[in-house]
Amino acid sequence: MLRKIAFTMYPITDVARARAFYETTLGLKIGSNSGDGRWIEYDLPGGGCLALTTVTGARPSNDSGGTIAFEVDDLDAFTARLESEGVTFVSNLIDTPVCRMRVCRDSEGNGLLLHQVKA
Repeated sequence: MLRKIAFTMYPITDVARARAFYETTLGLKIGSNSGDGRWIEYDLPGGGCLALTTVTGARPSNDSGGTIAFEVDDLDAFTARLESEGVTFVSNLIDTPVCRMRVCRDSEGNGLLLHQVKA
């Protein structure tokens, strides 16, 4: 029986570049890792875990299927900062009755969705 989602995993090819993006650009704190850079985990505030890996041999892709969605407090301010740092956005603002979203690419080419619930 399924109990919970253990983690979301993204393939990476350049460990240093990916770590710089997730730790410096997004501000995530490293958690567990393999020590050799082949498996890096970021425990997320409020639960959940994002793992970056070279173990699977998979290639990063914006069109690979699943996408992680990060909840943010201020979508406009956060996306403006990321754009000023050269992050590539692949969508305009997606405005729904319950939330606002934008999709960007990480340093490796994987898709990330930034999400803000409306008050």
